Parts: sequence; C-alpha cells; structure tokens
Amino acid sequence: MADVAMDYEVVARMAKIFATSGDVLKTVGTVLEIAAKVLKASAMFGLVGNLALAYYLDNIATKCKTLSETCIEMDGDLQGAIKALRDGDYSGSTRFV
Repeated sequence: MADVAMDYEVVARMAKIFATSGDVLKTVGTVLEIAAKVLKASAMFGLVGNLALAYYLDNIATKCKTLSETCIEMDGDLQGAIKALRDGDYSGSTRFV
C-alpha cells in the first residue's frame, strides 16, 4: 500500500476556495438569469437584439450553475478526504490518484 500524506491546512484552504467559488458562481448564474428575463421582457417592446443577448446570457448562466455544482462537489470531496485520512480510512484515497 502506498504511503498517503496530506497537509490538512492546505487541503482545507483549497476546499474553502472551491466552496467560495461555488457560491459566487451560483450567484452570478442567478444574476445572469434575472438579466436575461429583463432582456426577454424588453424584447416584447421591439428590441429584438435584446432577445439574442438574453439567450446568450441564459447559456452562460447555465454553465455558471453547472460549474458551481462542480466546485461545491469538490469542496465536499476534499473535506471528505481530510476526514477519511484523519480517521485512518484509506479506501477513498484512489479517487485523487
């Protein structure tokens, strides 16, 4: 079995960065969705270019939310890795190899 070592503080900081990034991306996605709704509403008044911009923002918002979920998942994975290594459980160590 390979020797597994971890600097807990560094990994915890990485997890915190992923959690913060996930929260920020989720907020950005929500703001973009709101902006797209405003643009779609203004398209009813003859501003057709706004409709194209709204669909563009919807696409970005979807990607932001997907990336947010990935960041939050990475936070959980890193927190789980810290806990598992501290508790002596090496069964999940292959996830990061």
